[in-house]
Formats: sequence, structure tokens, C-alpha cells
Amino acid sequence: MLVLGVDPGTATTGYGIIEVKGYQYKMVDYGCIKTSPRCAVPQRLQKLYQQVVRLLNAYRPAVVAVEELFFNKNVRTALAVGQARGVVLLAAASQDIQVVEYTPLQVKQGVVGYGRASKRQVQEMVKILLKLDKVPRPDDAADALAIAICCAHELPLAGCQQRMER
Repeated sequence: MLVLGVDPGTATTGYGIIEVKGYQYKMVDYGCIKTSPRCAVPQRLQKLYQQVVRLLNAYRPAVVAVEELFFNKNVRTALAVGQARGVVLLAAASQDIQVVEYTPLQVKQGVVGYGRASKRQVQEMVKILLKLDKVPRPDDAADALAIAICCAHELPLAGCQQRMER
């Protein structure tokens, strides 16, 4: 089963796709979708939508795991992230793919076992859990892989994996 993790943003959206077999995880693909600040917001969101749909069509994940919007002092940043999240949610819903959402605290807890873990600790655990030679770069892609891993940890516990594979 494939899980697509997404760390949304208007300028940069990280994605990470992992294969889940029981409690074993394998990295399939990761990277970032970037949009130009010279483009208007609607065109940036359109590009994001098109690229997420391309990923969904190419990999056909069983579930899309997305980072939830957390409180941010910068309202402008929060709005931009919210718009990008909406585009990702729409892309998944348009293809009838289940979406699960996690706060940054839940991702840290799920990957490292400690909700206040540092970004570096999370990245090191991503490297270890996916048996990679080095920490994935850029950070947005590593974060997306962490979100996918967080989701994968929950699948066997929730009995979701068996339901999704039917």
C-alpha cells in the first residue's frame, strides 16, 4: 500500500511517498512542488493542484496524509498554507482518496516518540525508518516523508490497512 505525505505551502509543497507492508516502510519518491512568487495566487494554486493530481495519478496512493494548519503568528503565512492545504484536500477528494490530517506535534510524536522533538531528530528518524543513506533534502520533502510515516504507524493499529487494500 502507498501513502502520500504532504507538507503544504504556496511557494513550496513537500511530498513523500512510501510503501507500507505491515511495519516495514520503503521510500518510493519524494520532492517538492515549487511555484513562482511572480505568478498570481490563483495560478500558483492551479499549478499545485495539477502537480498533486499528477502524483495521485502516477502512484495511486491508498491514503493522503496532510499536515494540519497550526496557529501561526503570521496571518499571511497561515492563509497561504491554508489555501495550499485546501488544494491538496480537493485533489485527493476529487479522486476519492482517503485523507488523514496530523498536527506537527502528532507527526513528531509518531515518528520520534516525543512531541517536542527537534526538526533534526525527526529527519534522522525518517532516514533510519526508511533505511536511507542520508537525510532527504529539502526540508519540506523530509517533513512530508515524516507525515507519511506518522500515518503508516497508525494504519495497522486502526485496522485501516486491511480496509484500504480491499
